[in-house]
Amino acid sequence: MAEESPDLSKYYTSRSYWLESCGEDLSPRPKLREELTVDIVILGAGFTGLWTAYYLLLQDPTLNIAIIEKHITGFGASGRNAGWCSPKFSLTPEVAMERYGEVAARELLLTMYASVNEIERVIQEEKMEVDWKKSGFMKVSRGEHLLFQFEKEIKTFQKLGLEEYYQLLNSGETKDRIHANGFKGSILTKVSAVLHPAKLARQLARILEDRGVKIYEQTEVLEFKEGDLSNPPKLVTRVGNVTANIAAVIAGEAYLSQMAQFRRHIIPMYSSMVVTEPLSEAQWASIGWENREAVGSNTLSQDYLQRTADGRILFGLGNAGRYRYASKIKDSFDTHDSVIDWLKQRVIKWFPTVSTNQFTHAWGGPIGVTSDWTPNFQYDQQTRVAKIFGYFGQGVSTSNLAGRILTDLIYQKQTSLTGLPMVQHSSVKWVPEPLRWIGARYVQSEIGRLDKRSDLYGIAPKGNTLAERMIRH
Repeated sequence: MAEESPDLSKYYTSRSYWLESCGEDLSPRPKLREELTVDIVILGAGFTGLWTAYYLLLQDPTLNIAIIEKHITGFGASGRNAGWCSPKFSLTPEVAMERYGEVAARELLLTMYASVNEIERVIQEEKMEVDWKKSGFMKVSRGEHLLFQFEKEIKTFQKLGLEEYYQLLNSGETKDRIHANGFKGSILTKVSAVLHPAKLARQLARILEDRGVKIYEQTEVLEFKEGDLSNPPKLVTRVGNVTANIAAVIAGEAYLSQMAQFRRHIIPMYSSMVVTEPLSEAQWASIGWENREAVGSNTLSQDYLQRTADGRILFGLGNAGRYRYASKIKDSFDTHDSVIDWLKQRVIKWFPTVSTNQFTHAWGGPIGVTSDWTPNFQYDQQTRVAKIFGYFGQGVSTSNLAGRILTDLIYQKQTSLTGLPMVQHSSVKWVPEPLRWIGARYVQSEIGRLDKRSDLYGIAPKGNTLAERMIRH
């Protein structure tokens, strides 16, 4: 039963359009009020923590599981993302081939397609209503000077034997799906979906509670203590320890950067988005987009869009907020007036029938980034602590995969999933401050400059600047 917290409910509702429209009272669940001993304790009630609990219960329905959350379920990226369930991994196929070889890169991509399908299976089996639509993802080019990227990508997929999952669309074929100014072509990823992410997070939490999982909200974890042969792992809160007889799972994504144990393992970078009111039938008739494909640009900063189930346009930008010194996170960093104004003008530029007075929401938040742009899936059998972080904005599908991998690792199963290259991977630490701040600010500024030049003058980024080399992934 939720605690009576009307002011907090209003605050959490204001975090995103998704949280506001998820159809639930966002008053926090009860806090942790005493020390606990459980089988599994999980830090973080986002997608990773929820999916891990879900698959652990499939493994053993008798497990006693507690999830400890500083705010509310879905507060972070799980309730504020673009609503894409894409098979994109944080590394491009080209870079994955370079790092892991063709066989492992192919297996990784096949696993990501399967993850989208697995989420769909669970949604159907559990009868969740989350506005799911598996309609594909279109990466679009708003200039002919950028079309060469799509031909290069198709060649990579052909090399991996995965071309059946993609389709190159010319200008006319792209416009048949969506009418927007300047679209010159696109590449369609066939296995991809859009959804209402906060509905998925909140409904998944209710399913877990019905199966005995305890979710404690408004409870900050100060640190975790690893286990050993004599002592089990623990999460340390202001109330006391939560001891886990089997395993502790650390799944706080970007917010882990605020814990001393993760200070240089992950940094928060910001993404921002706006959404319109439901557009009129006449507006949609001029835009098309009947199939609700996810849409993103092939710019360095990466525009991303969704047509929501209730007829709105969501438009976001990946390179939206400045990295803050020492990885600080504050609500005030989530959005900036200049970025929001730019996003609104971007929507109007793409879709001229939209007017400035039709925007209803603007929000943002941090995403977690590792130094090599690769998520870390780790479990130590000696300490009995699992750590997963660093999705780089690709967490909706990857978090489901994480839940299944962590379940296999905790139960010491060797499967096709535990053999994936990011399992037990540990990214090199980020450089210390102030070098980290200087580098991040330089890269963000340079990426913005290159995209602006590309947009204004039709000059494609060549991939040979220092900034482009630093973000190649």
